[in-house]
Amino acid sequence: MKIPALPFTVTDWSKVEPTEHPGETGTAYWRTLNIGDIRVRQVTYSPGYLADHWCDRGHVLYVVEGELVSELKDGRRFTLTPGMSYQVSDNGDAPHRSVTETGATLFIVD
Repeated sequence: MKIPALPFTVTDWSKVEPTEHPGETGTAYWRTLNIGDIRVRQVTYSPGYLADHWCDRGHVLYVVEGELVSELKDGRRFTLTPGMSYQVSDNGDAPHRSVTETGATLFIVD
């Protein structure tokens, strides 16, 4: 990842308009800042959220609140709670998707 030239930038995420992304069940709300090819997001999953796709994009994901299960297509599952993160490369270890029973708020850079 290479961050392009930009001035020092402070983001008040509460002022970034959310976009709605329905899952197979539940909904994800993204607040997104694009910096060149880098996408920085605060993502909130509703309770009962299940992603509608398997993702091959690389991410650095940090759980701010709630509980998230990251399910890999090969069957592995990882439960993440506040203060935990995962890192995965583009087309890396295994396609993955997010699941949460309780809802979760994440900070993601990809």
